[in-house]
Amino acid sequence: MNNINEIFWNATVEEIKQGYVYDIKKEKYICLICGKSFTEGIIYKNNDTLCEARMAIKMHISKEHGPVFNYLINMNKKYTGLTEIQKELLDYFYKGLSDKEIVKARGGGSTSTIRNHRFKLKEREKQAKIFLALMGLLNENNKSETNDKFIDIHKGATMVDNRYEITEKEKEKIIKTYFEENGSLNVFPSKEKRKIVVLQHIVKNFKNDKKYTEKEVNRILKRIFEDYVTLRRYLIEYGFMERSRDCKYYWIKN
Repeated sequence: MNNINEIFWNATVEEIKQGYVYDIKKEKYICLICGKSFTEGIIYKNNDTLCEARMAIKMHISKEHGPVFNYLINMNKKYTGLTEIQKELLDYFYKGLSDKEIVKARGGGSTSTIRNHRFKLKEREKQAKIFLALMGLLNENNKSETNDKFIDIHKGATMVDNRYEITEKEKEKIIKTYFEENGSLNVFPSKEKRKIVVLQHIVKNFKNDKKYTEKEVNRILKRIFEDYVTLRRYLIEYGFMERSRDCKYYWIKN
């Protein structure tokens, strides 16, 4: 299974904007939203249209996920840093509404207030560019220190806080401590950081683009740990998986 969280956070700004990346080694286009991949050289059928991999993934994103803008703006506030008002205004700006039209759509306010928001967002864009440049230089300078790199946070995380301050080195140690060589879990940890690492490791047993019945989920989790009900509950609670209202189907939360 593609580690979609790792792929997403390692993608460039341009790749995130388009919603997919190209894996040169695997010769595949990978959707950054759900992880579905399309192999270079294979012809795909979409309704009555035959298309190559690159066009196929574009059509997939459009059909299954809609505009990438909508997906990104609805991500956890910890990732976007946007207030509800900023999200609302960005959506209006994206749709091309004028300041007057936005005031009317919001049912009040003034065009000068909207103009001020536009200005502040533009200033924030400049700050973001400088910050990205600084972090890029920092990462280039510290390439050898891979053990100090923090683990990737899954996009469905319900609450992003210091529980995720876990380095790759710490993650490896936790996995070795709690998992046997055959992949089974010897005990479910009580500490929050360890729970996250364990659940992150367990969810790799599921495919990104597949829906599972509760029976299928239970069967997979039983192979890992006797108390599969606890695992299933925490996978939902911590935002690794979602389920339908009737609890019949489960899938990876993207």
